[in-house]
Amino acid sequence: MINKFLPITLLFYGATAFAQSAKNDKLTPYVKPIIGTQRMGHTYPGATVPFGMVQLSPETDTITYDQNGKYNPDVYKYCAGYQYDDKTIVGFSHTHFSGTGHSDLGDILIMPTVGKLQLNPGTASNPAGGYRSTFSHQNEIAEANYYKVKLDKNNITAELTTTTRVGMHQYTFPKSNQAHIILDMVAGIYNYPEKNVWTYLRVLNDSTVIGYRQTNGWARTRSLYFALSFSKPFIAHGFKNFTSGSVYRGFWGKFNQTKNFPETAGKQIKAWFDFNTAEGEKIDLKVALSPVSMENALANMKAEAPGWDFNKIREAGQQQWEEQLHRIVIQSKSRAEKENFYTGMYHAMINPTIYMDVNGDYKGLDQNVHHAEGFTNYTTFSLWDTYRALHPLFNIIETKRNADMVKSMLKHYEQSPEHMLPVWSNSGNENWCMSGYHAVAVLADAAIKGNGDFDKNEALEACVATARHRDYEGIGEYIDRGYIPDERSAVSVSSTLEYAYDDWAIAQLAKKLGRDDIYQEFIKRSQNYKNVYDPKVGFMRPKLADGTFRKNFDPLTTINQGFIEGNAWNYTLFAPQDPKGLIELMGGNKRVVRYLDSLFTMHLPDEFFAETEDITRDGIIGNYVHGNEPSHHVAYLYNWTDKPWKTQERIRMILKKMYGPTPDGLGGNDDTGQMSAWYIFSTLGFYPVAPGSDDYSIGSPAIDKAVINLENGKTFSIIAKNQSDKNIYVQKITLNGKTLNVLTIKHSDIMNGGELVFYMRSSHK
Repeated sequence: MINKFLPITLLFYGATAFAQSAKNDKLTPYVKPIIGTQRMGHTYPGATVPFGMVQLSPETDTITYDQNGKYNPDVYKYCAGYQYDDKTIVGFSHTHFSGTGHSDLGDILIMPTVGKLQLNPGTASNPAGGYRSTFSHQNEIAEANYYKVKLDKNNITAELTTTTRVGMHQYTFPKSNQAHIILDMVAGIYNYPEKNVWTYLRVLNDSTVIGYRQTNGWARTRSLYFALSFSKPFIAHGFKNFTSGSVYRGFWGKFNQTKNFPETAGKQIKAWFDFNTAEGEKIDLKVALSPVSMENALANMKAEAPGWDFNKIREAGQQQWEEQLHRIVIQSKSRAEKENFYTGMYHAMINPTIYMDVNGDYKGLDQNVHHAEGFTNYTTFSLWDTYRALHPLFNIIETKRNADMVKSMLKHYEQSPEHMLPVWSNSGNENWCMSGYHAVAVLADAAIKGNGDFDKNEALEACVATARHRDYEGIGEYIDRGYIPDERSAVSVSSTLEYAYDDWAIAQLAKKLGRDDIYQEFIKRSQNYKNVYDPKVGFMRPKLADGTFRKNFDPLTTINQGFIEGNAWNYTLFAPQDPKGLIELMGGNKRVVRYLDSLFTMHLPDEFFAETEDITRDGIIGNYVHGNEPSHHVAYLYNWTDKPWKTQERIRMILKKMYGPTPDGLGGNDDTGQMSAWYIFSTLGFYPVAPGSDDYSIGSPAIDKAVINLENGKTFSIIAKNQSDKNIYVQKITLNGKTLNVLTIKHSDIMNGGELVFYMRSSHK
């Protein structure tokens, strides 16, 4: 009797032990924020909490957007403010984008110094000429919600941590009677001389400063309010106004506004605060942010960081990360794999960011103050990127949060003067970056998958109004002709393809809501992708208003060929809503397999992407561009051919080549978490090829086991038996003990809880 039940007992004990171990094991040690900070990743190493409004991180240079009145291409490297190869730190600012290919922010830069006061930041080649400092990676630590570095110039140690709305600094000074903390309100990312519209500072007492800055950058009408508090009273303070060229100056000259004056205002303002310090003395400061007012910034500080216990705030933030990371617990024999995975989880849960005060106030698209009732308001919607995998990931592991993001998008629509859903929005602003109207896919995906804690009829209305907005980027011509003519848009082909996919997503939402009239309209529009396919050359191709295809056409180049951030070779495969129809359009199974094989194995010379900053050799395998999003579904298309094993082969190759636990470990911009979300899904063994569908396409799991801890209290386990770097092919799959005979799983299969088992082998035969 004992022997008969021993295996079951051991099995039960093993499962229980894994669950208990997984619950107790710390996962933050596997997070390496330094991943992606070198070259193209455009991530930052500083401190933030999950989806936090504060991203407190170092700036390593002051490259300006403007160079002799033109765009300075060197600024592109500093989308996140930090480049790993740099040798100096300029200071620490409180707002950053993670992984973007354009930028803004870098607000409220703080820098501690000693000795003679210098208000110029200096240059990388001459750091002694300003307040910046050299540093070494040997004296740098980057963890989840904690950053530490030694500033060599003045022997000052800087430490950073955050709450959702407050950044906390701790500076350890040497002995000095000339210690300063500089507040640079001029500094910023993608900065240029006219970017600062207005700045205001007010000193409330000898340890508290409040203020705001208005900027005109990627976000055209952006205001950020703050409150700054020091742990030690400053003995003196000063302002310097670098604003020039103003004809009207008023009558403020009656005062000496430069020293110990209670307020200042202007476009180019810097301030400093003086201290006497003992050897090893620590001075802390807190900076609370608000999108609404200085008063709310003070309230945010009082609510989230009332005391001065730096370690308590650090640990509380790291505990938030532990809870988020434990949404998926993996088993792997490789530490590198764990670092890749949990850093991917970390990067995936930085954006979108919370955009409201503790009292629920936020600034809307109409520039009025609104109050979020019953939801958390979010911003930083890089939807051209994130509809593909990041929001689908949230529909599994962050269902409540993703529903709030949808509600935030619906408020955006309600407040938008153009009456459109967000395209790329940040800080109460729409910046219209990239193409498509992909918010509709996010709304449809959430509704189709049952994550519908929002008004779905209102969502459909917003989707339809956006997709019928005739004067936005060729939509009118697209509706009338079924494609955007080449003469009307430089990205006519890619926009046609992306609109067609978005229209399919709207059709799915309409079908779910029983709106057959809208379903018929948009399912028909979803076939428009076929209208820009030229069967004579076998590629999607720019089409003229007269119905003929453009004569001068190169399917390899990314410039002036009708595509945004991609070439015809990659974009021809963009019809994720209809893979079967696409394969038929392109000539059938054999031709598409050859096409896919060629895409991954051919050599693309540098000349074909040398003119675009968004695509580099780092993110390319053959001619397949993983470093940019339009191809993220491509490796899974083999599943619709007679060679599905090639999906498994390609996925495992991409995972190895495009991701690594090193500073240069991302093959392209992380794009507010989309690159990381692709990694998470593909490592688990499935991927949402067409958000708006409840299907996930099967791949090849790259871990031994994963447990997804769902918000509904259930768990979904993925087990990969005999998985290794060699055993990458799937022999068979079982779902809850039953053989899976299709290459998809349903969203409900995951959310109902259960077990997906892959049996792996070294050959596809």
